[in-house]
Amino acid sequence: MNTTGPIGIFDSGYGGLTILRSIQKFLPQYDYLYLGDNARAPYGTRSFEVVYDFTLQAVKCLFDQGCSLVILACNTASAKALRSIQQNDLPLLAPHNRVLGVIRPTAEAVGLLSKTRHVGVVGTSGTILSRSYELEIRKMYPDIVLTAEACPMWVPLVENREFNSAGADYFIKQHVDHIMSKDSEIDTLVLGCTHYPLLMDKLNQFIPNQVQLMPQGEYVATSLVDYLHRHPEMEQRCSKQGQTRFLTSESPSRFKESASIFLNQNIQAEHITL
Repeated sequence: MNTTGPIGIFDSGYGGLTILRSIQKFLPQYDYLYLGDNARAPYGTRSFEVVYDFTLQAVKCLFDQGCSLVILACNTASAKALRSIQQNDLPLLAPHNRVLGVIRPTAEAVGLLSKTRHVGVVGTSGTILSRSYELEIRKMYPDIVLTAEACPMWVPLVENREFNSAGADYFIKQHVDHIMSKDSEIDTLVLGCTHYPLLMDKLNQFIPNQVQLMPQGEYVATSLVDYLHRHPEMEQRCSKQGQTRFLTSESPSRFKESASIFLNQNIQAEHITL
């Protein structure tokens, strides 16, 4: 238990890079290993069973790479696989390691932000159908009225670099108008997909003035800071040289090109088979 290794960050694709970017901002001294299962993305439309199998493969891979702590920087994986892995797999696979998600930290912050107690959540179809945000938020804040909206076109807009184009306006306005028509008292809109921070400029054009956007990165990062403070035994197992490596199940050159959408830095990626 004396060995140290990087903090693992997993996503089915590229959106988790927005989580990585926020975590690095708050905790720059740590080492990170980002794994994108880009060859099998997106996860959003896949079944619970497939998402669980793929996510468990990725977690095992990161454990094998020396990560004692893994963040599922993917809403779909957090929604469909996290609990099963925590409860059923970790005790047998690696009882001293930990796997955390992005939904609970976001849900915890919702209650501190919303004044009207009417909250909206936008996300992929898989995340919305899982009702994970609804269940997590109502567990902590039973007084909050939650309205959810699946936005299946928003991820393709980001990954095809169309998020700032005029063509994106229709798809963004359509879903903003629809969720607000279902509940005009919404004052907080949770961006329940790690791609969506890149849509912030467009979203701010169409949301009503009283609505605040809630991207996940900052809340996941501050939650991790708190977690490491409360668990010094885990913190001591995280290496601290300020280095980051990138693994992808797709082409490293393609990953490098697409990652530039999310990170303002030149990176090198390595191929890995899951």
